[in-house]
Amino acid sequence: MATIRKRGQKWEVRIRKKGQPTQSKSFKYKADADAWVQEIETEMNKGQFVSRKEAESTTLKEALDRFIEEYIPRLKMAANETRRAKAIQKREIASKLMAAIRTKDIADFIKEREGDGVKPNTIRLDLAILSRLFEVAATDWGMESLVNPVKRARKPKLPGGRTRRLQPAPSKDGKSEEERLLAACGNNFKPVFQFAIETAMRRSEIANLEWSCVDLKRRTAYLRDTKNKSERTVPLSPAAIEILKSFPRQISGSVFGMSENAITIAMRRATKAAGIQGLTFHDLRHEATSRLFENTDLDLLEIAEITGHKNLQMLKRYTHLRAERLAERLAGKSREKS
Repeated sequence: MATIRKRGQKWEVRIRKKGQPTQSKSFKYKADADAWVQEIETEMNKGQFVSRKEAESTTLKEALDRFIEEYIPRLKMAANETRRAKAIQKREIASKLMAAIRTKDIADFIKEREGDGVKPNTIRLDLAILSRLFEVAATDWGMESLVNPVKRARKPKLPGGRTRRLQPAPSKDGKSEEERLLAACGNNFKPVFQFAIETAMRRSEIANLEWSCVDLKRRTAYLRDTKNKSERTVPLSPAAIEILKSFPRQISGSVFGMSENAITIAMRRATKAAGIQGLTFHDLRHEATSRLFENTDLDLLEIAEITGHKNLQMLKRYTHLRAERLAERLAGKSREKS
């Protein structure tokens, strides 16, 4: 049985039904109160009622506080995810109750971020946080009535993947980009740069590589901590082996002794010193993957095993073959290194 009464400027509703928890809520308009009563009583009569109490009393900001404390620490990039979640807490949507957030609110959030000039991929990562939050709240926090509003929202279109490679064409000084970069690299960063091109390993994988995971006799490097959380063993080329043999071992056990951030900074300094624009350290992974196709007879699955790509579609995104090399193959030239 439902009772509706006006108190001040609001309409207060209370629903009592045997075998069900008492439900109460306040509304500004009586029409909204009547609609809520009909919805709740219909669900109760059908045995489909799930309490909305917690979802209707928890704001997105409060839910994000709990998410930051309980869930984010389990994630691989916890620090980055925490910063992202705290940034969302400053947006207007964070003041809304979890149960009140609809797909339109997510669409407005997307427009707001686009208006700030934020890149599509950044918005996609924001939406991933929100989507994961709603899923966790519904499954782990007792907010079973929640429907994930992010799932139906139209996501911003992502730009095409990067295609930047080291340019072989001689510059004014007669050197390729690789030669100029090698000359600009400091003594600590130069072997990191060369190792990245030889192995197609990610920045994080190189930064976290330890001597205990390197087997020079078997010519392999075991990676226990990768981006996709799948361990893998990378076969090492003769050049990669020579780089490791020439590098002094450190007490810390780290092969290169450089953090991810230090690698990024060193790459920026090297490109600036070499007068090269638009090249990042991650582009070296694209370069290395493309060279595996151009310079070896390894098949798709073998190369995917080296690079750690989970599917061939992702591997294709990292492969940018030079047209002139393909023309040479059409002319009968083998894949031997030139």
